Amino acid sequence: MERGRAPPPPWRGPWILVLLPALAGGQPLAAGEAAYEEWRATGVRGRAVELSCGPAAAAPPAVVFWSFTPQGEGLPRAVAVGSGREVAMAPGTGTLGRVTLRNGTLELRELRVAAQGRFLCQGLFPERGRLRVGYAAVLLRVLVPVSKPFVRPTAAAAAEGAAVALTCTVREGTEPLSFSWQHQEPRGGPSMTPAGLGGSRAELQLTPANRSHTGWYICTASNEVNNRSSDPVYLDIVYGPDEPAIRVEPFSPEQGGFSAGEREDVVLSCLAPSNPPSRYVWLHNGSQVHVGQTYVITAIARAQAGTYTCLAENSHLQTRTQATIVLTVYYPPAGSPSCSALASHDQRDVALRCRWLGGFPPARLRWVGPQEEEEGLMGTSFSMATRIQAGAATRNGSSFSCLASHPALPLGAACGTTLWVPSGSPSCAAAATKGDEFVMLRCRWDGGAPLVTLRWRDSAGRTLGDPAPSTAVLVLSTDGSLGGREFVCEAAHPLRAAAAQCRLRLGKPDRSPPCHRATERWHCRPTVSSPCRRAEVPELQAESEVAVLEGGEAQLACRQRGSSASLGATVAWYDPKEREVTPGLAKYQLEQGEEWVNLTVRDAEWPGDSGIYRCTATNAVGTASLPVRLRVDRYPAPPNVTISKLRYTRARTEVRLEWRTQGAGNLTGFVVQRRRTKKPLRESASPWETAAGDIEPHSRDRRLGGLDPAVLYAFRVLAVNHRTAGHPSEVQTPAEPPFEAYPAVTGAAVAGMLVASAASLLAVRCIARHRDTLPRLHELLFRTAGTGEQEPVGTAEDAEAAAGGEEEAGPAQGDSSAPGAAAGAEAAPAQGEPSDPGTAAEPLSAAPGSTDDPVNVTITVTATP
Repeated sequence: MERGRAPPPPWRGPWILVLLPALAGGQPLAAGEAAYEEWRATGVRGRAVELSCGPAAAAPPAVVFWSFTPQGEGLPRAVAVGSGREVAMAPGTGTLGRVTLRNGTLELRELRVAAQGRFLCQGLFPERGRLRVGYAAVLLRVLVPVSKPFVRPTAAAAAEGAAVALTCTVREGTEPLSFSWQHQEPRGGPSMTPAGLGGSRAELQLTPANRSHTGWYICTASNEVNNRSSDPVYLDIVYGPDEPAIRVEPFSPEQGGFSAGEREDVVLSCLAPSNPPSRYVWLHNGSQVHVGQTYVITAIARAQAGTYTCLAENSHLQTRTQATIVLTVYYPPAGSPSCSALASHDQRDVALRCRWLGGFPPARLRWVGPQEEEEGLMGTSFSMATRIQAGAATRNGSSFSCLASHPALPLGAACGTTLWVPSGSPSCAAAATKGDEFVMLRCRWDGGAPLVTLRWRDSAGRTLGDPAPSTAVLVLSTDGSLGGREFVCEAAHPLRAAAAQCRLRLGKPDRSPPCHRATERWHCRPTVSSPCRRAEVPELQAESEVAVLEGGEAQLACRQRGSSASLGATVAWYDPKEREVTPGLAKYQLEQGEEWVNLTVRDAEWPGDSGIYRCTATNAVGTASLPVRLRVDRYPAPPNVTISKLRYTRARTEVRLEWRTQGAGNLTGFVVQRRRTKKPLRESASPWETAAGDIEPHSRDRRLGGLDPAVLYAFRVLAVNHRTAGHPSEVQTPAEPPFEAYPAVTGAAVAGMLVASAASLLAVRCIARHRDTLPRLHELLFRTAGTGEQEPVGTAEDAEAAAGGEEEAGPAQGDSSAPGAAAGAEAAPAQGEPSDPGTAAEPLSAAPGSTDDPVNVTITVTATP
């Protein structure tokens, strides 16, 4: 409050001189002795303010008069007049507030805005036995508190990059007003003042708006009286989707993409920041395979390699972005690596060969010998690896390993071979063939790695025939030049310094032949040469037909039998196209023993692998062949499936699906597929997507969730097995959930009927028992059908009343009995009493001791002439 001296106001007229002497008891004061003060005061609307008439330390005036001049007006209005304890208030002061006057001080409670203006106090102050005139002017300023502000954005949701403004508005408040803004993240966090956005003004400009502006905004308005904050207002900035980022688990990046091992679980995750959140669709080589942010590929197969595209869509902005990766599926070669050892460089060295064909990428192979480091990749090759080992530097019994590594095999694979020389020495034998026209020399020494190489030489050291491993056969013509000749079989091995030998000497012609013909057989006598025997064409034994399901392995076995099995025949297999099957082919596997050869057909295909396979055996005498038919049968198809129940749940976000199978067939599980129904306007139906897979073969129902209530879906079910999928079921759309209020309504209706029936029976019973109390209701319910008929009697009291009333109306004198009278009647008319000439009543009877049981009453009406 400011106070200051001011010159006396100008003369306003004679009415003040008239008032003051009257208030002073008739003692006029000189105008020049009057004191005048003026100061400023401030009040707040709704609160209280005191206006004093003079200094606070001065004595209160004896007489005081307060007037008020509103701001902007020239005419004063009386407010209050007081003299001691006597106070008078002028009418109309309620517009200023609750006005009270005490000791010359004017107090305004619940101050109103209309009180803003000039208050003038005129008072008579006692001073030294006389009254002094004093004037005080108070300029009152009324302040209005700030009301609760509210925030109004130009748009509740705006696209990123657009101009957005938020305006803070207050209904009232004394200016000057100041504003401050607070911003809070959508998911909580501390409130922050948005810097550089005009946060001190009533309008907050977000130009351009970005995603960081999303969140809650609070405006605080303040003046010199108070400050108020608005309710939080949410501003949604719509953006995106940004370019998706694809994450692959397990993380195995490579140049140009990612890789995974076959039969490994792969998780593809896609993240594209967007508001509202993105809708994700996965494409494999351009075809949709999944809808959702995460795509899990269980036990990935090599056919699932390729490009995977994540398509992110913002449904609000109708914008799309996409990202693509290349996923490579590594799979190892079939089976395991195979190791072999062959002699080379004229039996001086050993060629170690390792083969493992197929797979992606090809397997890395590396030979490791005794006491060699296994680490590192030096000397590696793909699919096939060969190492030349010097025979002289190799100890008998040395082992070598071929280490195979592949990205799809964390532990790798290996095979090995041990180089060794067979014990003993080669054995030689001779036999006559083809009607004694030829003599077959056979040399054999089994075992060893690599196999022993055998060759025949004559006595002059000339090589006869071709070298052969383990068994060498030489066929000679039986002419006179063979008599007494000696033949040598040399056996060479890389790990053996000197060659081993065995010798054969044929009988001389001037003596009895060591082998002579008797009838149809040859007989031999002991000589220095090896014994001789008859050679024959090889005999083979095999099954005529082998059957296998597609995808399985078929094993074709071929075995030699008879005496020719030990003569070193060469056995081979031929496929249906008459091509010889050689070791190392990915489709076939050969296993060979001394007298047998087995052919395994891997992953049999229908009908390509069906046909006639031929096993052939050839020796010096001739060739034998045996056909074997391979029949590859189709894998049994799964049974057909029929949907028996498909119904929405009440929320329409889930469906309950039940199905049944028809017929027999191989079955390993079920797959449920769904898609949106076909749209109008020539739009094609959306592709089928898997809603549930890997369902157990014994299951016949499934609850499927994650449905959009606004979309109508179609479903179908397929039975699957290891190889094929059955015919899909009929396509059905879910039915609406049943109306569950029918049982409740029916139960309520039945309960209501029972209650109403019970209440009606009780009411009828009550009316029947209280005939005198409720005569009208009793007459309405129980009145007789015609004139002269008596009311039915329902209680014992009614029966007694009826009996007393009819004593006066008995039958006529001379009647022995009344027609229709009940046997055992308790009441009968007295003789000699007059009777009604028109009626004759039957006496009543009631069961003794019963008051509530119903009473059967028969009324007979007779007419007399």
